[in-house]
Amino acid sequence: MKKYFILFLIIGLDVLFLLYETSQLSIGYSEVSLLNGGFSVLKYIENFSFYIFGQNDLALRLPMIILHISSALLLFHLSKRYLKYDRDRIWLVVVFILLPGVLSSSIVVNSAGLVIFSLFLYLNLYSINPYFKYLLLIPIWFVSPSIIFLYLGLTFYSIKEKDYKFALFNIILFSSSLYVNGFDTTGLPKGHFLDTLAIYAAIFTPIVFVYVFYILYRRYVTSREDILWYISSTALLISLLLSFRQRLHLEDFAPYILVALPIAAQTFYHSYRVRLKQFRGTYKTIFIISFLFLLLNATVVLFNKYIYIILDNPKEHFAYDMHIAKDLASKLKEKNITCVNANNKKLQLRLKFYGIDFCKDSTLTSSKRKESKLVTISYKGHKVYRSYVTKINK
Repeated sequence: MKKYFILFLIIGLDVLFLLYETSQLSIGYSEVSLLNGGFSVLKYIENFSFYIFGQNDLALRLPMIILHISSALLLFHLSKRYLKYDRDRIWLVVVFILLPGVLSSSIVVNSAGLVIFSLFLYLNLYSINPYFKYLLLIPIWFVSPSIIFLYLGLTFYSIKEKDYKFALFNIILFSSSLYVNGFDTTGLPKGHFLDTLAIYAAIFTPIVFVYVFYILYRRYVTSREDILWYISSTALLISLLLSFRQRLHLEDFAPYILVALPIAAQTFYHSYRVRLKQFRGTYKTIFIISFLFLLLNATVVLFNKYIYIILDNPKEHFAYDMHIAKDLASKLKEKNITCVNANNKKLQLRLKFYGIDFCKDSTLTSSKRKESKLVTISYKGHKVYRSYVTKINK
């Protein structure tokens, strides 16, 4: 009973953190593009949320928060197969929710959060019934084009287990997804390999990524590959190979690396506990440093608007593209302006989400004109946006 109290306390704090961040962010252009784009499972989930709660920031981000919390609980359950003690599994969940990439996917509307949830759900259910491992893969086909890496990983795993029927089934799903959705493999060698490693390090923090990479390699040389290893290693290897010729969208690959967390935690705790207490110092140091990095990242995300104080150019802020729009819409409404020509396609679409439509009666400009109204936005006492609203005389 105590373990569940601690687990839900942690998740409760996580939810409060995410709800606070929801109040601080505006809709981003990539999110608007998804909502206005073609067929997408996530798009229909978002539209259902808007139908229930109305078109607002909470309705926009609530599905991602729910998927994130569900993924954390699924990871806790999945780790039973790898971690003996409840406290180890709780620490694994804490590390998971603090990872930079996971924090991002838990609040930013993109396919990564849905893919993470789908992967953990499948891995929890596939062994319950022999038919589940087939049936569950069919609805997952619609989740995201990047789900092809799950089919590919399962194909290699099935061949290793000599389950050739399942391998053929995954090959069919892989081929059909690739045919319908495609996957960009164009480009010339441009040396993005190091960039890819750097982004992975940013998504997972350097120590965690290096350790997961080491564990995947160690499992290979000791012939201890399991289904988690095949899914993670396949996606990681493909991303590294493709990075030699093109810049990748690593949100397509990063969810698969997360699948390796249970085996990484299993190896870490086993290596730690087989040693006498006086020889555990190195492992304690690695864990403490990693955890401090995770806490530092979470703190930066929580108080990210204070970063504007030290920046000469506000646009250099890592979250600038997720700010401004909501506050600008509020400022315009205060001036009884409900439509405007933003002279910026991305900003125009973002403003529309907050009820500011396009029209030619008013325009946003960077320079002052006759009878212009000044609009400024400040965070923590520091101006981050300024423009003039000019009425156009017809």
